[in-house]
Amino acid sequence: MAAGRRRAAHAVQRVTATALGPYQSAVLRIGFAGTWLLFLLREVPHRRELYGPDGPWSWDMARQLIARNHAFTALMWSDSAVWFEAVFAVAVLSSALLMLGWRTRTMSVIFMLGVLSLQNRSIFVGDGGDNVVHLMAIYLVLTRCGRVWSLDARRAATTARAAAAPVRDRVGPVLWGVMAVPLLVGTVTDGVTVEVWLLVLCWGMWAAQGLWWLANRRGPTGEARALLDVLANILHNGALLVIMAEVCLIYATAGWYKIQGSRWQDGTALYYPLKLDYFSPWPGLSDLLAANGIVVLLLTYGTVAVQVAFPFALLNRRVKNVLLVVMMLEHLGIAVLLGLPFFSLAMITADAVFLPTGFLLWLGGRVATRPRRPVPKSGGAPAPRVPVPSSGEQ
Repeated sequence: MAAGRRRAAHAVQRVTATALGPYQSAVLRIGFAGTWLLFLLREVPHRRELYGPDGPWSWDMARQLIARNHAFTALMWSDSAVWFEAVFAVAVLSSALLMLGWRTRTMSVIFMLGVLSLQNRSIFVGDGGDNVVHLMAIYLVLTRCGRVWSLDARRAATTARAAAAPVRDRVGPVLWGVMAVPLLVGTVTDGVTVEVWLLVLCWGMWAAQGLWWLANRRGPTGEARALLDVLANILHNGALLVIMAEVCLIYATAGWYKIQGSRWQDGTALYYPLKLDYFSPWPGLSDLLAANGIVVLLLTYGTVAVQVAFPFALLNRRVKNVLLVVMMLEHLGIAVLLGLPFFSLAMITADAVFLPTGFLLWLGGRVATRPRRPVPKSGGAPAPRVPVPSSGEQ
């Protein structure tokens, strides 16, 4: 009994005192924000047809649908082309800033609102990866995904190393005040119906940001700040657990639904998308693969086996890591063969939540490593390195 209580106390201490998986959550932040940013940049020439006033899914049609499903989209606040361009620009900017990790708490909320605004405006636009980004954008709001590999982490480290008193934060309160304006407009605008949970989430995050700033102002080591840290860690760890469960659910349902399909049962399911012109960016490669019946059979059965087995593979670390590699290679194949790069990138990012911390640290070290200038053969002193200025931006 005593040993059990100690283990339970240790588990509670770990969940409340630590934001688990900081590198995994950073990869999620960078991956999903980067995926959405690349998609928006690619569709800049077609943005008005996809989500704006020139699309076949008109503003009035979207408003009628939203009146029934109560989905959130800021694009329903006005049918003005100027308003659409502003929302689109904010979505692009927030994606870039979240990927860089600048003011992560605020940017994660704006990123979520941008994703919901564009996707809910035209729900028939997407390839499946948009659903993953849609869900993860909501979950990321609850995570502390800027603890590492972010401008926020770099600024925090610079402040901690400084001998002088901490610099007073001026940008944070400004962003906090600016965020209240669209939230207030969206809440009281006539004719806009929003789900209660979204209003509670947005206003709750807005209030939490103010409390966080106030606690830091009174004392970074005070009891109020410690309590907020505990609550933030609990939300982060809970959200990370939900993300992992979501990924398992995606693969489990996909695999079990495939098992019920006759084309998956006879091993020919992969053949048919390879013969669709819409999903054949490389027709020669698709035809070559489709002509080999054994390869089609193995890939079809292998896809089902990997998807069904993955949730159970989490019980064994080595098997899990092997299946992660296989699934990521599978998504790379989908990106090349079927021309679905953003779907594949979204799924690879979701898979990354299960990557080992040691591998992510190694990968981060490889990315951060810069080639050094060689030492002269004469034995002289090496050329001085130019110091990289630390980021002091707020």
